[in-house]
Amino acid sequence: MAQPPDLRATILAAWRTSNRVTVSLIQSLPAELWNVAVPGVPQRTIRAIAAHLHNARCMWIKTLGREHGLTAPPRVDHRRVAPRQLIAALKGSSHGIEALLKLGLASEGQVPPSKGYVWRNLSLDVGHVLTYFVAHEAHHRGQIVMVARQTGHRLPREVTARLWQWKTDESAKPRRRQAARA
Repeated sequence: MAQPPDLRATILAAWRTSNRVTVSLIQSLPAELWNVAVPGVPQRTIRAIAAHLHNARCMWIKTLGREHGLTAPPRVDHRRVAPRQLIAALKGSSHGIEALLKLGLASEGQVPPSKGYVWRNLSLDVGHVLTYFVAHEAHHRGQIVMVARQTGHRLPREVTARLWQWKTDESAKPRRRQAARA
């Protein structure tokens, strides 16, 4: 029977891609959008949604990793964080998520349970943990795009197209159609 493939590098690369897409969106947001409120929820802004991405990562690093020697980076203030500060914070929390995934990969594919983990609706195998983190971020990236549209601030096509730019090599770059020559 053949050995199953070693997916460690793939798991980590998948997380890095998701993080790159999140950071790219935050970097591309026009300044006037940062304080736009979510329709129907005036106390929640695009800034707060973006900050939530980092703060949720910190919560998971603390909840699942503290007992195993991982340190969560500091949370950001969802009412005051500037885009540049958030981008720097996302770098640190991305490294923390990678550390959690590495912990699980080194523990036979399971993030070891911790006393602080009481929410039992998340399987702690690395595949489910990665999928949860990626889905959570994609959901909130979509929220940001939707709020921008709902409030009359449609993001440029180049920004929304990058949400789906999962490859970074030259072959993945979109090509412009050449006009037919007569």
